[in-house]
Amino acid sequence: MPGPPPAVAAVRVALRRALEQHGLLGADVVVGCSGGVDSLALAAAAAFVVPRGGGRAGAVVVDHGLQLGSHETAAAAAAACRRLGLSPVEVVPVDVRHAGTGPEGAARTARLAALTAAAHGHGASAVLLGHTLDDQAEQVLLGLVRGSGTTSLSGMPPARPHGDPSVLLLRPLLGVSRAVTAAACADLGLTPWADPHNDELRYTRVRVRRLLPVLEEQLGPGVSAALARSADLLRDDASVLDDLCSTAYRRLGEQPWMVDQLREHPPAVRRRLWRRLAIEHGVPAGALGATHLLALDDLLEHWHGQGPIDLPGGVRALRSQGRVWLQRPGAS
Repeated sequence: MPGPPPAVAAVRVALRRALEQHGLLGADVVVGCSGGVDSLALAAAAAFVVPRGGGRAGAVVVDHGLQLGSHETAAAAAAACRRLGLSPVEVVPVDVRHAGTGPEGAARTARLAALTAAAHGHGASAVLLGHTLDDQAEQVLLGLVRGSGTTSLSGMPPARPHGDPSVLLLRPLLGVSRAVTAAACADLGLTPWADPHNDELRYTRVRVRRLLPVLEEQLGPGVSAALARSADLLRDDASVLDDLCSTAYRRLGEQPWMVDQLREHPPAVRRRLWRRLAIEHGVPAGALGATHLLALDDLLEHWHGQGPIDLPGGVRALRSQGRVWLQRPGAS
């Protein structure tokens, strides 16, 4: 008896390996499905792989309400998931508020929160996300364009908890190209939804997506895969630096922090300390850039009595009498 088409098999194998690697074979999971080509291919794979491992596969469709007809689009994606055999299938509307992070960042924050909450409500151990090799490459390029550090350049992690530690965000397709997921949908007779935002050049991510094929043409095939490998290597480096930051953060204790104690740490660790402190004081993570972190570090290395540093979200950084601290809006 012939096996499935190669693209269908590739998506199924990637999912099964990810579930095995994280001890989730036999666990209940939900697929975060927009109805797009990647998440629909993943939903189809989950409907096949998860029950055969002894688990149950459901789906959650998040309706961001940002586009005309979003309710109908979400309902169509949910119907497609039900036809594939996923159960339960839930449509979750969310209220997207920018909060200084921009529309894409706000939508991502609302989406992940909704997916995690829905998974917890259904007793699922993981949310499966359909990010592919191409998405990972785009993420690295975006980090390069924005002048980001190793954390951003390390791309999206294959697995991590989000909010609820009992629910894992799992990205099984980071080694699978978008061409493969598209072929899998075609082989299975599935009709993906095409997000009109993917054609809007006002989004930097869309412009980067159009740049990748040009790089492949000019530099040769394999650019996306090379960028994804770089992300894997940088993720290991970032993990070590994050551990050093956590240790330093505990030792520094409550702010204000002594300037001399901060200067004992390497710049790479200090930038992580500043970032962690800023986010804890209300600076939106998506609005905190390298220029902000460098300005904060100038309070240590290039301070000549200058005044407070203003950060996104109304947070201010101050230095006085050999100490530095961050101050929330409205605090004295």
